Amino acid sequence: MTIQALEADAIRTAVITGASSGLGQATATALARQGWRVIVVVRKHTRGEAARDEIRAAAGVGARVDLVPCDLSSLAQVRRAARAITTLTDRVHVLVNNAGGLADGYHLTEDGFESTFAANHLGHFLLTQLLMPLLERAAPARIVNVSSVAHSFVKDMRWDDLQMQRGFIVLRAYGQAKLANILHVRELARRLPPQRVTANAAHPGAVHSRFGTHGSGWMRAIDRVTRHFMLSPERGADTIVWLATDPALAGRSGGYYAQRRLLQPTAAARSDENAQRLWKVSEQLAGSA
Repeated sequence: MTIQALEADAIRTAVITGASSGLGQATATALARQGWRVIVVVRKHTRGEAARDEIRAAAGVGARVDLVPCDLSSLAQVRRAARAITTLTDRVHVLVNNAGGLADGYHLTEDGFESTFAANHLGHFLLTQLLMPLLERAAPARIVNVSSVAHSFVKDMRWDDLQMQRGFIVLRAYGQAKLANILHVRELARRLPPQRVTANAAHPGAVHSRFGTHGSGWMRAIDRVTRHFMLSPERGADTIVWLATDPALAGRSGGYYAQRRLLQPTAAARSDENAQRLWKVSEQLAGSA
């Protein structure tokens, strides 16, 4: 094996969605500072270029940061992004599914899905599936889903109306999507050998970012009032980076963590039946788009 090939094998690569600001950018910066190559997946190309430059500047000389544009609510864009990532690298050691947020109302994506469910869960489900060969090639590899205590806003998935066509409420839609993030991790942990690929979910805490600044008027008003009491993106990203990198977590899969502690999510989030059901539904929806 050549020196160049050995060097390529030694490079750890992380893919981070929603990395143009907030938690995603803070996570990418922390990993780049540790010598990781980071591939940032961003919705807006211009903002993504600025974030890439900021990450490189913060990480120092030699930082490797690549940019892949993708709106996670569009499954066609997710497929294009996965193809782009495979042209940049042949293995992914860490995938951080971070992108998402609250919508400012009921919107359907180009695929016909409710936008909160699509951007927070379904796009990440598909991206994870498409990148699985790269994760397995990099084994041991890790998947980190950024969830939230907001999963407790709902008692269960609305199985008879996942797209919330009846009685749409923004916070319930967000809560359902964050519940889906945990169920996704639970089923990944059941399906994947933990010595090769682990999957865990993180609640980063109440973090001030651009999250609440591009929603409805009341969301922006809440953001102005609460921003002074929230965590910085860097502090919020701590548990995410820890799950992605700490050697002590090798082989630990299927957990839900906050402040580096293993917590017990709601009963709905702990249900293996729910996890398997959501997996099957997600496969059907992603395949039909």
